[in-house]
Amino acid sequence: MIKVIRFLFYIKIWRCPTISKELAINEKIRDKEIRVISEKGEQLGILPTKEAQEMANSKNIDLVMISPNAQPPVCKIMDYGKYKYEQARKEKESKKKQKIVSIKEVRLRPGIEENDLNTKANNAIKFLKKGDKVKVELRFRGRELGHKDLGKVVMLKFIDIVKEFGEPTKAPAFEGNNMVVMIDPKK
Repeated sequence: MIKVIRFLFYIKIWRCPTISKELAINEKIRDKEIRVISEKGEQLGILPTKEAQEMANSKNIDLVMISPNAQPPVCKIMDYGKYKYEQARKEKESKKKQKIVSIKEVRLRPGIEENDLNTKANNAIKFLKKGDKVKVELRFRGRELGHKDLGKVVMLKFIDIVKEFGEPTKAPAFEGNNMVVMIDPKK
């Protein structure tokens, strides 16, 4: 019987939700004393939580904990709904201004013909015009590994074709059985 009660007690403690001080608002603020900032940004000093809550209630706005890790915690009197709305709007606008650069990949072989190379280069030029980076990968298989110099010639020819629209970040390098180069668009 005692073991069952202990077990249930541990389960209850384990499932007990922890109080998050990150977004503590109004009655959820559990500290005895807090540093209070008015809605205009003026410091009102260190006050008991109940008194600060009464000040916020008299103005029909919220008491929001801004910095829970400070000693004593910092709270601000503000309209929390308006604050959250403005934060969401700022975040949305910053995402609009971001340019997502994707990496497009072009694969070549050492024995590629001239017309195929031009077609691949034209595709890479389209990607570079859009502002995307291009990863050019020249794959070697079997006996082709013995002729890495031919692959280097093909890669340099490809870079020469697209040099008007993009420039390589560094010289072509080997990664295993592949020769790889990244080409960034020109600005």
